[in-house]
Amino acid sequence: MTEPRWDRLLLNATLATFAGDEPYGLIGRGAIALHHGRIAWVGRQDELPDAPVALAATVESLDGALVTPGLVDCHTHLVFGGDRAHEFELRLNGASYEDIARAGGGIASSVNATRAAASEEQLFAQSLPRAQALLADGVTTLEIKSGYGLDLDSERRMLRVARRLGRELGITARTSFLGLHALPPEYRDRRDDYVALVCDAMLPALAAEGLVDAVDAFCEGIGFSREETRRVFERAKQLGLPVKLHAEQLSDLGGAALVAEYGGLSADHLEHLGESGITAMAAAGTVAVLLPGAFYALRETQLPPVAALREHRVPIAIATDCNPGTSPLLSLRLAAGMACTLFRLTPEEALRGITVNAARALGLHDRGTLAVGQRADLVAWNARQPAELCYWIGGALVRKIWIGGESVPT
Repeated sequence: MTEPRWDRLLLNATLATFAGDEPYGLIGRGAIALHHGRIAWVGRQDELPDAPVALAATVESLDGALVTPGLVDCHTHLVFGGDRAHEFELRLNGASYEDIARAGGGIASSVNATRAAASEEQLFAQSLPRAQALLADGVTTLEIKSGYGLDLDSERRMLRVARRLGRELGITARTSFLGLHALPPEYRDRRDDYVALVCDAMLPALAAEGLVDAVDAFCEGIGFSREETRRVFERAKQLGLPVKLHAEQLSDLGGAALVAEYGGLSADHLEHLGESGITAMAAAGTVAVLLPGAFYALRETQLPPVAALREHRVPIAIATDCNPGTSPLLSLRLAAGMACTLFRLTPEEALRGITVNAARALGLHDRGTLAVGQRADLVAWNARQPAELCYWIGGALVRKIWIGGESVPT
């Protein structure tokens, strides 16, 4: 008896492949085959090469449900101690983000809470529910930044927790070292010494331990200058690590052009991005990651230059920016909907922004589309058309998730 050629065959699905020329890469009454953790066949069900039961060990009908690639959250600060709900209240009483940061709140507050976590186990226990919420919302790949430790031991704990979250949930967790996130209190009057510590001690040690997939920085007036950022980028380059950057969130310091100069994966936030930064990103292939959760929470009014990004064909990604201070957002699908409403993206642009373009922002080219050879990360939704994923505000729409071809509980 002939062995089936595929492990699993999903039938009677509406496939949003994000490949090909059709809007959303849509295939009605589609079928998709999974084999050895990869997508082995995609197309119309009536074009299958044989009877379904002869093709796959397991055959499942999805009754017309929408299927997309697994979602990719390409910018989170998911591992942290404590919360900053009190700062939310302060902002609503008139304090600005800069006011709070300069008074010892903001990032510094989360640094204190993260350092105070008694153990790696405690930090993991605090972070796990956030990762589970993203998974339940369809996220199969996410990026997690450090940057709330700001000393070697605390940064190491954060990155180790990020790796453990990926292992225990079965998702892909990419790590970004964000040593240049804020100036720790013990270095308040020694900026240069801290930047040297990050470049010469912390980053090489953590990279040697296999804990760093990329290097990030906060290039901003209340963060770090272009020159300081360049120093950590040079060190990353020496270590063979890709770079990305928090850029042009509160002002235009030329951070986007700087990260593009280094062939950076992404520039993120970008509300104050100017023409020179856009052209540099376009030339370098650097992805623009927009973060509507932070825009919303901070009640910003300066919109990112979406029309100019479109004109220059800069890929646009969307992420939650899940963090305790400025974007306590635990739904990537809601972030996509917010990008439509607040930034005027189309639903197709927003959904490409949480699949194929978000994967590109992490340097991952084996996911984000439903195509032969791609990693078999996919989501079946309680929806019939792609726009519903941006249309519904909240609610649980996930029907089933497969990661690496295996069904996972949510």
